[in-house]
Amino acid sequence: MTICSVTESAKSHINKICLQNNCYAVSLNLKGGGCAGFEYKWNTIDKEEIESGDRIIETGEGKLVIGKDSVPFLKGTEIDYVTEMLGSKMQIRNPNVESACGCGVSISF
Repeated sequence: MTICSVTESAKSHINKICLQNNCYAVSLNLKGGGCAGFEYKWNTIDKEEIESGDRIIETGEGKLVIGKDSVPFLKGTEIDYVTEMLGSKMQIRNPNVESACGCGVSISF
């Protein structure tokens, strides 16, 4: 079962990160913090760092790994890579979020 959808732009960016950093995957997790309660945490990981229960999404040359504890909060999420006037970023559209802080970094469920 796919937890979240990943756009072609995001897949391409994940592949680029994996190649540039000589890593197996990019990981996405939630961590406690911020003014609304949770923050998204991106990281690069190697294959041996993947834990039982983590979800792996193939992106081509790389992979996106969703941490097992974050899976319930990310169901139905779309991950995109967007370029805006002030730069580029991974954008997470999560239908499970109830509120977000003004800076857009911290979220609550």
